Amino acid sequence: MNEDNNVNNADNRVLQGILAYIGILVVIPYLMAKNDPFVKFHIKQGLVLLMIEIVIWAVGMTVWMMLPLIYLLNLAVIVLSIIGIVNVVNKQEKELPLVGQLAKHFKI
Repeated sequence: MNEDNNVNNADNRVLQGILAYIGILVVIPYLMAKNDPFVKFHIKQGLVLLMIEIVIWAVGMTVWMMLPLIYLLNLAVIVLSIIGIVNVVNKQEKELPLVGQLAKHFKI
């Protein structure tokens, strides 16, 4: 019985970590598992990506002439999200390339 509980807990941590990298869904692990150090690390990384997405959206709404650059930046965010999800699945706490160090500024 205890092994099943540990497996479920590990699966839950992975699910919560994955949700942290899917835009606004970062709210779910924040509300449900922010006390877990592994999930908390990935919540912070996901918040960095969410903030970047919001900035890209705001710039895209005001400066439509930069649309090709906006598409490129959105693609970069998707790639970083995939990297984060791969890190979660591999149960690693690795900072995202280029922007991961910004997560230290989030106090959760």
